[in-house]
Amino acid sequence: MKTVARIALAAAMLFAGISHLTFARRDFQAQVPEVLTQEFGLDADDVVVVSGVVEVAFGAALLALPRERSRIGALLAAFFVAVFPGNVDQWARRRSAFGLDTDRKRFVRLFFQPVLIVWAWWSTRPDRQRG
Repeated sequence: MKTVARIALAAAMLFAGISHLTFARRDFQAQVPEVLTQEFGLDADDVVVVSGVVEVAFGAALLALPRERSRIGALLAAFFVAVFPGNVDQWARRRSAFGLDTDRKRFVRLFFQPVLIVWAWWSTRPDRQRG
Protein backbone atom coordinates (compact mmCIF):
# COMPACT_ATOMS: atom_id res chain seq x y z
CA MET A 1 0.00 0.00 0.00
CA LYS A 2 2.80 2.44 0.87
CA THR A 3 4.55 1.67 -2.41
CA VAL A 4 1.43 2.51 -4.42
CA ALA A 5 0.91 5.69 -2.38
CA ARG A 6 4.53 6.72 -2.87
CA ILE A 7 4.45 6.11 -6.63
CA ALA A 8 1.18 8.04 -6.88
CA LEU A 9 2.73 10.89 -4.91
CA ALA A 10 5.77 10.88 -7.20
CA ALA A 11 3.50 11.01 -10.25
CA ALA A 12 1.47 13.82 -8.69
CA MET A 13 4.64 15.81 -7.96
CA LEU A 14 5.92 15.31 -11.50
CA PHE A 15 2.57 16.42 -12.93
CA ALA A 16 2.34 19.41 -10.58
CA GLY A 17 5.90 20.46 -11.34
CA ILE A 18 5.41 20.19 -15.09
CA SER A 19 2.16 22.14 -14.83
CA HIS A 20 4.01 24.87 -12.88
CA LEU A 21 6.43 25.13 -15.78
CA THR A 22 3.92 25.01 -18.62
CA PHE A 23 0.14 25.20 -18.87
CA ALA A 24 -0.81 26.30 -15.32
CA ARG A 25 1.79 28.97 -14.61
CA ARG A 26 -0.76 31.78 -14.42
CA ASP A 27 -3.00 29.84 -12.02
CA PHE A 28 -0.05 29.04 -9.76
CA GLN A 29 0.87 32.72 -9.66
CA ALA A 30 -2.40 33.29 -7.77
CA GLN A 31 -0.91 31.25 -4.92
CA VAL A 32 2.28 33.28 -4.59
CA PRO A 33 1.91 35.27 -1.37
CA GLU A 34 2.05 39.02 -1.85
CA VAL A 35 4.70 39.26 0.87
CA LEU A 36 7.10 37.55 -1.53
CA THR A 37 6.38 39.94 -4.38
CA GLN A 38 5.83 43.19 -2.47
CA GLU A 39 8.12 42.89 0.55
CA PHE A 40 10.91 40.78 -0.96
CA GLY A 41 10.60 41.98 -4.56
CA LEU A 42 10.41 38.50 -6.06
CA ASP A 43 8.71 37.97 -9.39
CA ALA A 44 5.63 35.71 -9.03
CA ASP A 45 6.46 33.83 -12.22
CA ASP A 46 10.00 33.16 -11.00
CA VAL A 47 8.60 31.75 -7.75
CA VAL A 48 6.27 29.49 -9.75
CA VAL A 49 9.10 28.27 -11.98
CA VAL A 50 11.42 27.54 -9.06
CA SER A 51 8.70 25.69 -7.16
CA GLY A 52 7.92 23.71 -10.32
CA VAL A 53 11.54 22.64 -10.65
CA VAL A 54 11.57 21.64 -6.98
CA GLU A 55 8.40 19.58 -7.43
CA VAL A 56 9.80 17.78 -10.48
CA ALA A 57 12.94 17.04 -8.47
CA PHE A 58 10.88 15.64 -5.59
CA GLY A 59 8.86 13.44 -7.93
CA ALA A 60 11.97 12.12 -9.66
CA ALA A 61 13.79 11.57 -6.37
CA LEU A 62 10.90 9.55 -4.94
CA LEU A 63 11.22 7.19 -7.90
CA ALA A 64 14.98 7.14 -8.41
CA LEU A 65 16.43 7.24 -4.89
CA PRO A 66 14.82 4.48 -2.83
CA ARG A 67 17.55 4.52 -0.18
CA GLU A 68 16.79 8.18 0.50
CA ARG A 69 13.04 7.64 0.66
CA SER A 70 12.60 8.69 4.31
CA ARG A 71 14.70 11.82 3.90
CA ILE A 72 12.92 12.80 0.69
CA GLY A 73 9.54 12.25 2.35
CA ALA A 74 10.49 14.44 5.30
CA LEU A 75 11.73 17.18 2.98
CA LEU A 76 8.60 16.93 0.84
CA ALA A 77 6.39 17.17 3.92
CA ALA A 78 8.35 20.28 4.94
CA PHE A 79 7.92 21.68 1.42
CA PHE A 80 4.15 21.21 1.71
CA VAL A 81 4.25 23.10 5.01
CA ALA A 82 6.36 25.86 3.42
CA VAL A 83 3.98 26.45 0.51
CA PHE A 84 0.85 26.43 2.69
CA PRO A 85 0.99 30.22 3.25
CA GLY A 86 0.42 30.60 -0.49
CA ASN A 87 -2.85 28.71 -0.19
CA VAL A 88 -3.84 30.86 2.79
CA ASP A 89 -2.93 34.01 0.87
CA GLN A 90 -5.02 32.88 -2.11
CA TRP A 91 -8.00 32.38 0.21
CA ALA A 92 -7.46 35.59 2.19
CA ARG A 93 -7.05 37.75 -0.92
CA ARG A 94 -9.87 36.00 -2.76
CA ARG A 95 -7.80 35.08 -5.82
CA SER A 96 -9.50 32.64 -8.16
CA ALA A 97 -7.45 29.90 -9.81
CA PHE A 98 -7.85 26.19 -10.54
CA GLY A 99 -11.62 26.49 -10.28
CA LEU A 100 -11.32 27.84 -6.75
CA ASP A 101 -13.63 30.72 -7.53
CA THR A 102 -15.52 31.13 -4.25
CA ASP A 103 -14.44 31.80 -0.70
CA ARG A 104 -15.84 28.43 0.32
CA LYS A 105 -13.88 26.49 -2.31
CA ARG A 106 -10.66 28.33 -1.44
CA PHE A 107 -11.27 27.66 2.27
CA VAL A 108 -11.98 23.96 1.78
CA ARG A 109 -8.75 23.70 -0.24
CA LEU A 110 -6.81 24.62 2.88
CA PHE A 111 -7.78 21.31 4.49
CA PHE A 112 -6.11 19.30 1.74
CA GLN A 113 -2.63 20.54 2.62
CA PRO A 114 -2.44 18.46 5.82
CA VAL A 115 -3.46 15.44 3.71
CA LEU A 116 -0.48 16.07 1.43
CA ILE A 117 1.83 16.42 4.43
CA VAL A 118 0.64 13.13 5.93
CA TRP A 119 0.78 11.42 2.51
CA ALA A 120 4.41 12.46 2.01
CA TRP A 121 5.40 11.43 5.52
CA TRP A 122 3.51 8.13 5.76
CA SER A 123 4.29 6.80 2.28
CA THR A 124 8.02 7.24 2.78
CA ARG A 125 8.43 5.80 6.26
CA PRO A 126 9.89 2.29 6.47
CA ASP A 127 7.53 -0.45 7.52
CA ARG A 128 7.97 -1.54 11.11
CA GLN A 129 9.44 -4.95 11.61
CA ARG A 130 7.15 -7.42 13.28
CA GLY A 131 8.70 -9.26 16.08
